[in-house]
Amino acid sequence: MQPLRLELAAHELLAWRRQQLLEGGRPEEIDWLLELVGGVDWATLQRLRLDPQRRLRIHASLEQLAALWASHLHTAQPLQYLAGVCPWRDLNLAVAPGVLIPRQETELLVELAQAHWSGVSPPLWADLGTGSACLAIALARLWPEARGLAVECSPQALQQAEQNLRCQGVQERVRLLAGSWWQPLRPWWGRLNLVVANPPYIPTAVWAQLEPGVKDHEPRAALDGGADGLMALRAIASGAAEALAPGGVLLLEHHHDQSDAVLALLREGGMCCVSAHRDLEGIRRFAAARRAPDAPVSLPQP
Repeated sequence: MQPLRLELAAHELLAWRRQQLLEGGRPEEIDWLLELVGGVDWATLQRLRLDPQRRLRIHASLEQLAALWASHLHTAQPLQYLAGVCPWRDLNLAVAPGVLIPRQETELLVELAQAHWSGVSPPLWADLGTGSACLAIALARLWPEARGLAVECSPQALQQAEQNLRCQGVQERVRLLAGSWWQPLRPWWGRLNLVVANPPYIPTAVWAQLEPGVKDHEPRAALDGGADGLMALRAIASGAAEALAPGGVLLLEHHHDQSDAVLALLREGGMCCVSAHRDLEGIRRFAAARRAPDAPVSLPQP
């Protein structure tokens, strides 16, 4: 179905924007709404200020946009849920309540994967806790000849992941598996060349203090990492040395103050080449490790 296109003058749209901001909210948020739902990107919006009589077409009526904005202001529901879409890397991914909204910093996990697996693609990779399938889609597009496994325990997230994989045309290269962390991957034990994970890592006390848009609307299971925030990270680190293939790579995202603890967990789990990596703000937010290249392979139990 083609999007609705309504025509109006630039000054009408700009006046509407000013009026909405008088009700509250941040300019960058309403500009995001105008782009994702109205089809008016930021560059176009800036040009309109120079030519207020210019006519333009938008993909939603001002009444529809105002209703979404009011819902966001009054309930703190994320605009991504209201719009049903979230921009991430070069993708527009469908998102809905019950599924974690992809974050910009998680995009760096894809860059780390590419940096840690140079040359040919990894024959078999996995994404633990795939959520919206953002990482799985990015890896499938990065290495179209490889096979991927995407693990998720939430039925809602599995449904959303399946939709996104299909919409991005990579559903034939990524197999969805229901379950928690390494457990659904037992049939591939010792054969996983690359594994990425963005697990819940926020300590419970910190989660309780998050802004309402996150705490009250995004799934707690995808955010709350237990008392110390390390519950899921501990489970992943402890199983990696058996689940990965010899020489296989594990890449993890974690909380801004957990780097030392996560590196220690990886070493305790028998991993080698353990290293920390920084996000765009220079914070150590990622960890990388390998299974020893000469490690013996333990076949999965029947």
